[in-house]
Amino acid sequence: MKTTVEISSEALEEARKVAAEQGTTLRALIEEGLRRVLAERRHRRAGFRLRPATFRGKGLSAEFAGASWPAVRDAAYRERGA
Repeated sequence: MKTTVEISSEALEEARKVAAEQGTTLRALIEEGLRRVLAERRHRRAGFRLRPATFRGKGLSAEFAGASWPAVRDAAYRERGA
């Protein structure tokens, strides 16, 4: 599909140089950049995903077995002025 896009002459000149250095076409370079931007935005919309993290051990210490989260949290911050 053909379309017209206005870009600055400086950006166009630099893009042409990069395309020539990489042995590709200006069209391919522009498409690659556009695809990267679109993929990045899709990724951002998907939201942040925290990777699974586990620690070696046998769970909570006996002191906190069966304790509520507020009790565990308060103990963690007790020595830190909270």
